[in-house]
Amino acid sequence: QVQLVESGGGLVEFGGSLRLSCAASGSGFSCSDMGWYRQALGRERELVADITRAGNTNYAEAVKGRVTISRDVAKNTVSLQMNSLKPEDTAVYYCKGFCTYGPMYGIKYFEVWGQGTLVTISS
Repeated sequence: QVQLVESGGGLVEFGGSLRLSCAASGSGFSCSDMGWYRQALGRERELVADITRAGNTNYAEAVKGRVTISRDVAKNTVSLQMNSLKPEDTAVYYCKGFCTYGPMYGIKYFEVWGQGTLVTISS
């Protein structure tokens, strides 16, 4: 089994910065793509950014130029540096991994989600 635990959420003023971190833990696992998603109140969950094991990145248009995703494969962590934050960035941010583990290791990959961390931007 794999667990993803996010940290770093909180209340930030308009224009401020925040860094989210996600740590994957478990035994005998490996994650390929990892990413950050967010869900604002009353809205569907949406991609913020994702990153492959090789370090290739993809960003949502709404955050391009303000957000940087990074990853430490050896430490099983993925981070999201967010700058120039706006009230519309307010949401619960979730870490997601596409991971293989257990008896299906190397055979099948599963989506694994963290519990989410709340980011609130004050205007």
